[in-house]
Amino acid sequence: MFHSAFQRFPLLGICFFACFLACCVRADTGGKCTEFTDLNLPDALIGTDLKLQLLLYTRKNKNCSENLSGQNLTSVYLNVTKKIIFVIHGYRPTGSPPIWINEIKNSLLAKEDINIIIVDWNRGATTLIYPTAVSNTRKVAEMLKNLIDEMLENGASLDSIYMIGVSLGAHIAGFVGKAYSGKIGRITGLDPAGPSFSGKEPTERLYHTDAQFVDVIHTDIDALGYRKPLGNIDFYPNGGTDQPGCPQTILGGSQYFKCDHQRSVFLFMSSLEQKCNITAFPCDSYVGYRNGECTSCEAFKPLPCPALGYYADKWKNHLIEKNPPVTNAYFDTSDKEPFCMYHYFVDIIAWNKSSRRGFIRIQIEDRAGNIIESKINSDAAVFHQYRQAKILAGFYMDFDSISKITLTFSTKNVVGPKYKLRVLQMRLRSLSNTERFQLCRYDFILLENNETSFRPVPCHEMDV
Repeated sequence: MFHSAFQRFPLLGICFFACFLACCVRADTGGKCTEFTDLNLPDALIGTDLKLQLLLYTRKNKNCSENLSGQNLTSVYLNVTKKIIFVIHGYRPTGSPPIWINEIKNSLLAKEDINIIIVDWNRGATTLIYPTAVSNTRKVAEMLKNLIDEMLENGASLDSIYMIGVSLGAHIAGFVGKAYSGKIGRITGLDPAGPSFSGKEPTERLYHTDAQFVDVIHTDIDALGYRKPLGNIDFYPNGGTDQPGCPQTILGGSQYFKCDHQRSVFLFMSSLEQKCNITAFPCDSYVGYRNGECTSCEAFKPLPCPALGYYADKWKNHLIEKNPPVTNAYFDTSDKEPFCMYHYFVDIIAWNKSSRRGFIRIQIEDRAGNIIESKINSDAAVFHQYRQAKILAGFYMDFDSISKITLTFSTKNVVGPKYKLRVLQMRLRSLSNTERFQLCRYDFILLENNETSFRPVPCHEMDV
């Protein structure tokens, strides 16, 4: 069938053959494109000996890697005067290539004209015996140091080296950084592995002195990830534990085990695409952030709030001046890419004589008719007379113009009387866009378990 088609349309055959060459062969060297090692469960059962492939991509060969392994740096594409980013994967219990590896490479090359080196240590990471993979991390780090030494001899700068490590790969990056006394430019740790590293000394894991700037995203601190801070700035989306959209029970299959852990990678890639502004707030704890204790970055001006992911290094100079130069930042996300969450605070001043403890459910409707309920399950608030209670709300879309707000007060008591919450003032303020007008409503009553809707008005100047 294909033969007859090419006979009838010879141009089709020429195009097909040209595409084949473009995808599979480097015309300048005649060599085949090196692919990321693809293994399977039988390989993991047997175990694999460590073998390293260093796959170089640039804008000139973004679809066909050049294998730097064993070439003594006789590269066609490597330009050591440009930034060099190493991407290092983690433990691979089934041997399959990481599903995100091509996307992160393409996103980075779209962002900057740089060198991307995918560190393929799948042979060595693929094993059912996790401690074996852990022991190989030191060996991989030593191999990477040998390559970087050659690069430095050929004119590269430690300042231009940036390592992005996932899980075990984050600790590999840390070991490389230690070998250069923390002088490499930057390390990003994406949910650094916890098992076999938790409780270890800084020399045995990633640490904030391993590079000039170290940023970390923690998304699975109660299972596969590392709980405590490791970098100059540590981001804890959704508190660092259960991520929205990930299965909460084993009925979710393999995703139950890996979804939270992998979310760090997808959050980082979302930061490259910049489809929304993921705002993080420096704070001592997630509880403090949820209670409204750390929802302003006024103290850090002219710096904005910390940026998650690729642009986190905007905070580098600020953190260098701190003692110690470390910060934790918290925020909430949505359940799917690009994980945007638009944060608001609903501040309520009650005038009940007796204190009330309860929950507030929040809905917002915009002028286009979109009705969205807050996706953050607020903790119980205590409403004291003439005191402000802060309730954090998060929405999967932003609101250019708000036409109606709906509040529902509940004590969640099954038995007993129904209560009223007398509100002296309600104020809605955006955390994601602090320049926006704050909206208020004055003097109304919330009947328990009844929706109360109203049109907000601009807050009095004295209230803002």
